[in-house]
Amino acid sequence: MVNGKRERRVKISITLLRIFIGWHFLYEGVVKLYNPDWTSFGYLASAQGPLKPLFALLTQETFLDWVDALNITALIVVGFTLILGIFERKGALVGIGLLSLYYLAHPSFPGLHQINVEGNYWFVNKNLIELVACILIYNFPTSQFFGLGYFMKGKLTKIENYEMD
Repeated sequence: MVNGKRERRVKISITLLRIFIGWHFLYEGVVKLYNPDWTSFGYLASAQGPLKPLFALLTQETFLDWVDALNITALIVVGFTLILGIFERKGALVGIGLLSLYYLAHPSFPGLHQINVEGNYWFVNKNLIELVACILIYNFPTSQFFGLGYFMKGKLTKIENYEMD
């Protein structure tokens, strides 16, 4: 009985984590979508660390519109998949990819000046923490517990698991 209660609490906790991270991704994407002045230029141009040349390349006019559109689309898609509990493992993977890029653009490595951050970080920052949470969501999907996967009676999860194997 204790194990059943503990398992249920873990499922509820991971489900809440999934929904809250989904909300964060969705909100960030929607805000960027409806802000005509938003561009990733400043974030990419101020990139630091070993991948700085790659991020500087992405600020070129030929790439920037694509980068902005892909970023917004990926944020919104991850948000929907995690909130709704549909294809959440795919959404978590895309989230991991985005957060990896965000972290690598502005790593909190010792010796690098941190630009426009809310706190003081040493190796671990908010992007890295949310990335690890997405890894948890990927490894412990909860859509069959709460989400569209629950209502689809496992059909979507079977498709998703088949494609991931």
